[in-house]
Amino acid sequence: MWVINAEHLRNVPGRKTDVADSVWITQLLEHGLVRPSFVPAKPIRMLRDLTRHGRRLSEERTRVIQRLEKVLQDSGIKLTSVASTILTKSGRAILQALLQGETDSAVLAELAKGRLRSKIPALQEALSNRFRPEHHGALVKQLLEHVDFLDAAIAETHERVAVRLRPVEPMVELIT
Repeated sequence: MWVINAEHLRNVPGRKTDVADSVWITQLLEHGLVRPSFVPAKPIRMLRDLTRHGRRLSEERTRVIQRLEKVLQDSGIKLTSVASTILTKSGRAILQALLQGETDSAVLAELAKGRLRSKIPALQEALSNRFRPEHHGALVKQLLEHVDFLDAAIAETHERVAVRLRPVEPMVELIT
């Protein structure tokens, strides 16, 4: 049995109808006009599944972070206008304070760490808000939990990929 790429059949001249498909494909095969698709070995297919799953998890994490930013902006918090991302140590500290009921922008801005401390005046302005813990807080809490879950799933997937790559590690080093 062969797996044939439909793209190859489309490029071969001839008329194709639903009724005559199998006969036509058989004739193409008899005349050597199509070739079977490459199907990698099972370990490669499993590794491919893992890496694709990891990529999808990373994409989902990005979408969740964007939803988190949207919830914050809906509540008047423009943290990303001052900080490059909201999930830094400073961002997490600010979000935790918001979840605990703190809404004073000066107090929230003082939670900044590292390089963000030099931007405290701009941060105070970005953190002036109408954050409602019963509404925005519930959404932020769920989104943060989802990000944490995805972080753990991504780390686990990367570990599984590393285990699968151990037998071919010298070849991987040559490629990278």
